[in-house]
Amino acid sequence: MTPRVALDRGLGELALALPAGGREQLLEYLTLLAKWNRTYNLTAIRAPLAMVSHHLLDSLAVLPHLPMPSASATLADAGSGAGLPGIPLAVARPDWSVALAEASQKKAAFLRQAVIELGLSNVEVYEGRVQAWRPAARFAVVISRAFAELAEFAAACRHLVAPRGFLAAMKGKVPQDTMGCQIVKLTVPHLDAQRHLVLCRA
Repeated sequence: MTPRVALDRGLGELALALPAGGREQLLEYLTLLAKWNRTYNLTAIRAPLAMVSHHLLDSLAVLPHLPMPSASATLADAGSGAGLPGIPLAVARPDWSVALAEASQKKAAFLRQAVIELGLSNVEVYEGRVQAWRPAARFAVVISRAFAELAEFAAACRHLVAPRGFLAAMKGKVPQDTMGCQIVKLTVPHLDAQRHLVLCRA
């Protein structure tokens, strides 16, 4: 199976419609990721087919469950790494304003280059630790799949969330201490692993 076929099938299973050119942007993003990965070790997953399931579809599976207040809402991806889940979400929802926060200089350089090459006018990159980030406006949702502990994520990012906004943590197994948050079980096409989204009022 080619990455394109896997992506098409996965989008069908998720019942997700992408904007015009969205599929091509996502596949171009995978090409960029594979190219930079040879030098910068952005992700442990190197096979393009595995990147479709573990990166693209895993990121997109959260879309229907994110509590965005409007079509033009704002989202921050804390500890974005190689741009996950922020870049796939920005491609799928061009009306959203998406900020990618990453402390690593090399990864932030990749994110800036990806934003340029993919033509993502709705994305900005913040290089630095999220704890020190003071954006001009706070976000409706702050999402991450980088933080090991839910409490650590909340402590580091709560100040970035707008009133009545949410922290959204992407997890494998359900964390032991969910701090009274909402748990959403996810099904990711082509990925045989537990996946959950933990939604917490900030």
